[in-house]
Amino acid sequence: MASKRNILAICMASLVLAACGGTPEERSNRIEEQRQSRLTENQRDGSRFFDLFGDRGEDQKIGVNKYLWAASLDTLSILPIEAADPFSGIITTDWGRVNGASQPYRITVYITEPALEARSLRVAVFRQSGGRAVAVSDEIAKEIENAILTRARQIRVSEAGRRS
Repeated sequence: MASKRNILAICMASLVLAACGGTPEERSNRIEEQRQSRLTENQRDGSRFFDLFGDRGEDQKIGVNKYLWAASLDTLSILPIEAADPFSGIITTDWGRVNGASQPYRITVYITEPALEARSLRVAVFRQSGGRAVAVSDEIAKEIENAILTRARQIRVSEAGRRS
C-alpha cells in the first residue's frame, strides 16, 4: 500500500513539473523573456507610473496635487497604509496606535483638486470604541490637514531649490 502511494506521489510530482514547463533553467529563461517583453512594451509606449504626474497630456494626468499626495503619504506613515489610489485621490490607513495612545485610530485623506490649497484636502479621523468607529473632533482632523499642507509646501520648496 505504501509503495502505491509513493508511486502515485512521484507521478503527481512529475505531472506538476511537466505542467510548470520543464527544467528550472527553462522556466528561468521563459520568465526573463517575459520580463524583457514587458520592458520593451513600456519603452515603446514610453510610459511609466510616475509619468502620470508629469506634463504629457491631459488624458494621462492624475487629478491630485503631487505635493499633497506625497505629503499625505509621508504624514500618514505613522499608521499602516491600507489603500492609496492616486486616481481618486483617496488614502486610507488601517487601524493603528499613535504615540502610545490607548485607542487605535484610522485616517482617511481625500485630495479633491489639483491645487496646492487647503480646499483641496479633506481628512476624516476615527477612533475605535467598543468595536465601532467613532469620528473624532474636527480640531484633530484640522491639525492633520495643517500638517499635510505644511509638509506639501516643504516638499514643493525643496523641489524648487533642487531645480535652481
